[in-house]
Amino acid sequence: MSEALNLPAEARERAGKGASRAIRREGRTPAVIYGGKEEPTMIHVELKELVRQLNTGHFMNSIVNIEIGGKTIRTLPKDVAFHPVTDRPIHVDFLRMTGDSMVEVQVPVVFVNEEASPGLKKGAVLNVVRHELELICPNADIPEEIQIDVTGKEIGDSIHISEVTLPKGVKSAITDRDFTIATLVAPSALKSTGSEAAEGETAE
Repeated sequence: MSEALNLPAEARERAGKGASRAIRREGRTPAVIYGGKEEPTMIHVELKELVRQLNTGHFMNSIVNIEIGGKTIRTLPKDVAFHPVTDRPIHVDFLRMTGDSMVEVQVPVVFVNEEASPGLKKGAVLNVVRHELELICPNADIPEEIQIDVTGKEIGDSIHISEVTLPKGVKSAITDRDFTIATLVAPSALKSTGSEAAEGETAE
């Protein structure tokens, strides 16, 4: 799991478009914390700090400790809405983390032992179909990444979710199919070389 982030916040008393516009004019972004069998908590956070944390690249896969009114609420970001023109974040949804609850997250995949793949050694290209996996995890044990071993993989081989060893207590959110994560495909250079050789044989 990525290191937890800390995000100072202030409570907002009013909801609605008018109130949200006023908050944004002050350089802040409206947000809401929901879940945990509690009433939603309306807050707003500093825009600059939110953007800084979004730019870390792992905001959506991090526990975010929201500091408000002298207490800290442990949350997981669930959705960020962006302005269609400026790309400025205009609203954030946070899920309140409680006890040993399970959460659905997207975790990036990392491929290891590429030097032990005969296919890659022959010049194959690793065509990644899914750069992230949708997983259901205990909220206290969200993995930072999932490593996928390509040892022994040949050109034409595919890697499916059934081949991946997930951490204890973690399971795929997609259960109705054995989906493909990546394939080893022949490079275009090999294909074109083969075509040229075939054309040469035909001409002779």
